[in-house]
Amino acid sequence: MLQYPNLEQALKYHFGYDRFRPGQRQIIEDALQNRDLLVVMPTGGGKSLCFQLPALIKKGLTVVVSPLIALMQDQVEALRNNNISATFLNSSLNAYKVRSREEAILNGKVRLLYVAPERLLSERFLPFLDLVHEKIGISTFAIDEAHCVSEWGHDFRPEYRQLKSLRKRFPDIPTVALTATATDRVRSDIIQQLGLKQPSIHIASFNRQNLYYEVRSKTKYAYAELLELIRETEGSGIIYCLTRKKVDELTFKLQNDQISVLPYHAGLTDEERTNNQTRFIRDDVRFMVATIAFGMGINKPDVRLVVHFDIPRNIESYYQESGRAGRDGETSRCTIFFSFGDIKTIEWSINQKTDPQEQLIAKQQLRQMIDYAEGTDCRRTIQLGYFGERFAGDCSNCDNCRHPKPMQDWTIEAMKFLSCVARCKERFGMLHIIDVLRGSKNQKITQYEHDKLSTYGIGKDKTLDEWRILGRSLLHQGLLEQTADGYSVLKLNALSWEVMRRQRTVSLAVPVAQKITLTENNQKATESEILLQRLRSLRKQLADEQSVPPYVIFHDSTLKLMAQVQPQTLAEFAKLSGVGSHKLSQYGEKFLAEIRAYRQPGVIEQPVNSTPSLNLPSDTELFTLQLHQQGLSVKEIAEKRNIRPTTIIRHLADLIEKNQSIDLNQLVPLERQQKIWQLLEVLGDISLTPIKEQLGESYTYDEIRLVRGKWRRENRK
Repeated sequence: MLQYPNLEQALKYHFGYDRFRPGQRQIIEDALQNRDLLVVMPTGGGKSLCFQLPALIKKGLTVVVSPLIALMQDQVEALRNNNISATFLNSSLNAYKVRSREEAILNGKVRLLYVAPERLLSERFLPFLDLVHEKIGISTFAIDEAHCVSEWGHDFRPEYRQLKSLRKRFPDIPTVALTATATDRVRSDIIQQLGLKQPSIHIASFNRQNLYYEVRSKTKYAYAELLELIRETEGSGIIYCLTRKKVDELTFKLQNDQISVLPYHAGLTDEERTNNQTRFIRDDVRFMVATIAFGMGINKPDVRLVVHFDIPRNIESYYQESGRAGRDGETSRCTIFFSFGDIKTIEWSINQKTDPQEQLIAKQQLRQMIDYAEGTDCRRTIQLGYFGERFAGDCSNCDNCRHPKPMQDWTIEAMKFLSCVARCKERFGMLHIIDVLRGSKNQKITQYEHDKLSTYGIGKDKTLDEWRILGRSLLHQGLLEQTADGYSVLKLNALSWEVMRRQRTVSLAVPVAQKITLTENNQKATESEILLQRLRSLRKQLADEQSVPPYVIFHDSTLKLMAQVQPQTLAEFAKLSGVGSHKLSQYGEKFLAEIRAYRQPGVIEQPVNSTPSLNLPSDTELFTLQLHQQGLSVKEIAEKRNIRPTTIIRHLADLIEKNQSIDLNQLVPLERQQKIWQLLEVLGDISLTPIKEQLGESYTYDEIRLVRGKWRRENRK
């Protein structure tokens, strides 16, 4: 074993961090004792470090099994940028590169080898591993994405089942299995399928506190809402759709609305997919629209928004996909747009499965996802409960906790619904019951003479969606049952009769319009924003020169620390979290030079301890004000400050609201101001999307935002 005074010093030297994240130290200590391990840690929790640091301390080669080429290449790139000798072997390499890398491994020049399971278990590669074991030693097998071994996991891959043969071939080499999502059943399956011997099991909390979760109804305004979310987002994002067609359609619409976005799905060529993913990872484009089924396999820590424009197939997939947001611990948003039409699409694909057991599992998982989408409890309570973790609720960082939905008494409607089920002799599904209640004249109703029932047409006052929400709520509350034979026939139970006899009331959560913006506490801090933008530009320039993603140079969190602390010497710079010995020597002087240039006279000073106020302009807003008063246009200010024009518009709107001297007439023609003002007087202080829908396509979000700033100021007087 290589010696360090303690694990913290090894961590700082190689990775630049001063302390471990929760659970990491204990896992690493167990790994150094050559124990088999099962590590269940959420995305962004720091799983990779749990095998990477021991690999640098123990003798021999650590072999990492990873299912995705892009993911292994990302990890190797990041390790090399920390001056750590890592490499990968996959199908993207020609024979010459494979031979030269194998030679480097046999000469002891590589500490971590990333390889796909198919190659690892091939007839040619296993004898090579025997030679490595004999010549330099294999310290550990690290099985990443270990849930792929279980058919109960959300991403089962048959080739993972064969990894058990490693244990037979190399019985004394410890195995570390790592996954971001695993229920009790999947955990047991991983241990059995990989042949782990009395493993030390580490299960970290699945609670990603920095993520804001919300579910929105997919109304006719959904695209406009998505557009507003994207424009509000400082940083990059991923939008998931169920089908390739939807990916292409949505990408086309967003590109027409001047959003920097590319598609990603299995219908593209390998070259197109690789190119699009690389451009996204390197911040050449801000957004990626992707299919849920195909998956991204990316290791980008600074994703700020993950949108599921169609409902995901199961909670485990959703947790994994939404978990790609905020892997660096910064505030990020996860949004689902939910409609019943999406459920039909998923049900159709489930019915294409030939194995009845697979169909049953998939239908059960979809039902749990619908429960999540329609649930009125804390989103974290529902998510964490799925993984067997108790959470008291009221996380203050999801839509249900921030905006509790008002409950309405729907007992009368429930009695009508259940009575209709009884009069239809408990032989029909939900849509037929709703058709009877709403007085439909379709053939099925007349065929069964259900137009003669007393419940026929008594529910015309409610929409199809309202009746469907009630029906599903009755199922969720256990006041009604549904057969699990694929036909979904509604059946009454004892509680149903209690409702019909007025012995039990039924309450229904009613969706309310929500504001889109995060609360003040979750807004990105504005301190030192000017310097932060300059540091980001420098990072992008250095990343492009080296053909690596910007986060490989430094994470956002490290840049923010630089902007706040503003170190003046290499010694001060070295103390920042995320600055290791190699990055200090490689980038220290360049970033210090940028910080010194910022602090020179002539540039507005950024007080380190300044705190933004709701009534006083922030430093970044004052800088925008200064440039505006010099006569610069919004576009010119944005270019000068190297930030987006929509951010400048937000500054100007906030400055108007804070009673600063901005001439709104220069920014919005007077007659358009008056039209927007009249609508604000009617609708009140709501989000921009419904206002724009009322005004029409000729009005922009920017105009509405600026006028709303003045309207808010006047209405506070």
